[in-house]
Amino acid sequence: MHRPKKQAALGFILATVLIDVMGFAIVIPVFPDLIKGLIHSNLSDASSYAAWLSVAYAGTQFLFSPLIGNLSDRFGRRPILLCSLLGFCADYLFQAFAPTIGWLFVGRLLAGITGASFTTASAYIADISEPEKRAANFGLIGVAFGLGFIVGPFIGGLLGSMNIHYPFIAAAVLAFLNAAYGYFILPESLSQENRRGLELKKANPVGTLTKLSKYKAVLGLAVSLFLIYFAAQAVQSVWTFYTKYKFNWGDNQVGYSLAVVGVVYAAVQGGLTRVVIPKFGMERSIWIGLLLYSIGMALFAFASQGWMMYVILIPYCLGGIAGPALQGYMSNNVPANEQGELQGGLTSLASLSTIFGPWVMFKVFHLFTKTDASFIFPGAHFILGAVLMLLSALLAVVSFRKHGSPAVQAANQMLKDDATLPSA
Repeated sequence: MHRPKKQAALGFILATVLIDVMGFAIVIPVFPDLIKGLIHSNLSDASSYAAWLSVAYAGTQFLFSPLIGNLSDRFGRRPILLCSLLGFCADYLFQAFAPTIGWLFVGRLLAGITGASFTTASAYIADISEPEKRAANFGLIGVAFGLGFIVGPFIGGLLGSMNIHYPFIAAAVLAFLNAAYGYFILPESLSQENRRGLELKKANPVGTLTKLSKYKAVLGLAVSLFLIYFAAQAVQSVWTFYTKYKFNWGDNQVGYSLAVVGVVYAAVQGGLTRVVIPKFGMERSIWIGLLLYSIGMALFAFASQGWMMYVILIPYCLGGIAGPALQGYMSNNVPANEQGELQGGLTSLASLSTIFGPWVMFKVFHLFTKTDASFIFPGAHFILGAVLMLLSALLAVVSFRKHGSPAVQAANQMLKDDATLPSA
């Protein structure tokens, strides 16, 4: 593929990620009200259905993502990516015009099966990038993701205030236009000689998880990372339900708050981690970050005014230094020729957390907000998240003491040395 075509293809892939995230994020502010209308009940009961809808999507995605990845190795990236976009388009249309709650489940299952756009987009970038530019190009995916999550909820809040169905229709249109553009413009990135036969044994979603057990030094930290992903669902999944229930926020306010979350979190991930981790080292950054996560969640649970949620976002998002430090620590404990296997296992852990995490958090929210609850406490799921973050910190500290390695100590020293060098 010639350089101009590579640049155009890269631009399309980044636009694909941006539009996908925007489409997902656009519907977040109005999703609770859509479920409420379909089940003709209250917000607490709607959260119970939202739990099962999350399982339907994340579960099918976990099961089918390895197969979709294998199909892209066999038939090329382009057809798989286009099918994924059309699958999302169909899902949003199901949600926009669903006459019953059952149709929402049909759409979520379809999107979960075809929803491998991020996996395929990453493979596409690997195909078209020079080895020395892959890391930088992969970083652009994170930028597109963050931008989509900032813009999406903001637009969704505005459209939802006009009509509850408009955000879903807008998301469907975005997905379809992206698929149409890709059909006419996007070239195939995987050459015929680099394709391989379909190997079903490699499409095992559990296999990558079991391989983590071979890394004794990082096994405890992998569990710690899983608990972080799991606990974070208290914010990621239930934020809209909680703020609407406790503070009576409208779609606009929910959209604005999620945009602020995206901005603050992107600032921490893109800027603060580059300063804090070299200064404090990976181990200290991990447990400090996890403590901040835990404090933030506890404060969310007891916030009495809506404006407090914005203030509490600061310590909560500062906890974001823990994730990159934890992944860096684990990476430094694994040989260079096994990094891919490690990252595959960690990706499977993240996927697994999106199956069970939202279900548990939604169920806890429903248990403490339903009309016949013996004790009303809508922030109970945040307390659970805070406890899990503390448990994650404890596991990390125990693992440090048990498996502290010279490689990590050397890496920490290099980070500190780099941090003290004068800027050019």
